[in-house]
Amino acid sequence: MKRFKDVNLRAQWWDYRNAAAYFITICTQNRQHYFGEIQDQKMQLSTIGAIADVLWFELPHRNPTIELGEYVIMPDHMHGILILKDSVGSLRATNQQETTNQQLEKNQKMAAISPKANSVSAIIRSYKSAVTKHLNRLDLEFKWQSRFYDHIIRDEAAFERISNYIKANPENWEKKEDERDN
Repeated sequence: MKRFKDVNLRAQWWDYRNAAAYFITICTQNRQHYFGEIQDQKMQLSTIGAIADVLWFELPHRNPTIELGEYVIMPDHMHGILILKDSVGSLRATNQQETTNQQLEKNQKMAAISPKANSVSAIIRSYKSAVTKHLNRLDLEFKWQSRFYDHIIRDEAAFERISNYIKANPENWEKKEDERDN
């Protein structure tokens, strides 16, 4: 018996392969401070944080449809603006092999629950996987929260507001810590 309802955090009316800017937040499991600490209102990255930082920065080198806006690695989460430059969802393989009805049905079921290629979910899954693999090779303990948060940035004013929020995040950390403690 399921105890918890499956909740889809993504907007059902939106195709996350669309060219757009997305505000992304990814947290560590149990909000553990794996990525470093704030000192004098500046983020001091740990080894784990440095790896997360480098691999986020490399995203556009791995996928030319990605551009990065502001981002920041915080002690227990990261914020970033992920910009998809092209509508890559329209690119489809034209010479698909014929499959049996049973295989087709299985493929459709898997496609319904899997992130679409070049979607925000697929990109974040790939990023989280790359960070985890690097850290496992270094035998460093680390775990992500199982999901991530996104917000579709709809206009230039929102883009600027979110960019400023990301830039100010380290400076505002102590205020937020005090709020969490109370």
